[in-house]
Amino acid sequence: MMSNEQRREVGEGSSSTTTSTLAPSDHHHQPTPPQPQLSRYESQKRRDWNTFRQYLKNHKPPVPLSQCNYNHVLDFLRYLDQFGKTKVHLNGCAFFGQVEQVGPCTCPLRQAWGSLDALIGRLRAANEENGGLQETNPFANSAIRIYLREVRDSQAKARGISYKKKKKRRKIQINASNNNQANSS
Repeated sequence: MMSNEQRREVGEGSSSTTTSTLAPSDHHHQPTPPQPQLSRYESQKRRDWNTFRQYLKNHKPPVPLSQCNYNHVLDFLRYLDQFGKTKVHLNGCAFFGQVEQVGPCTCPLRQAWGSLDALIGRLRAANEENGGLQETNPFANSAIRIYLREVRDSQAKARGISYKKKKKRRKIQINASNNNQANSS
């Protein structure tokens, strides 16, 4: 009778069609195949999705995911402000509208607009990946876009920096014939 080691050696590298059978106890000791490593984006998206679901579960009263709407998303974004690290000067603050802060103030820390914008993008994708319909995605609601725009504008004013959307550069293609004409002149 052959041992499992001998069966593996016979099966590997030979043209023999011997099949090896594992004893029932050997089956439980087989290592599970490793899960593919998630990208940083996918890991963050999963964490964000789990955090949002936990927020809904802890809501008073708890909100099932199927009942979630854009108001719950707005509440979640406001809730996250308490964990923010971006100083947003209030209208009466001496540093309101100043590019640099030279002293301490009591203005609140908030979530930065860019962080919220990226978070909504990840949650929007996660919702659709987890069975949500694109047409009813609460993260894609226009009220969310308006809220994010207001946050962006208020944070920009508080820092004295007006937000200007960057224009995409168009690639200019130069034909070889144009180069030749320029070189011959």
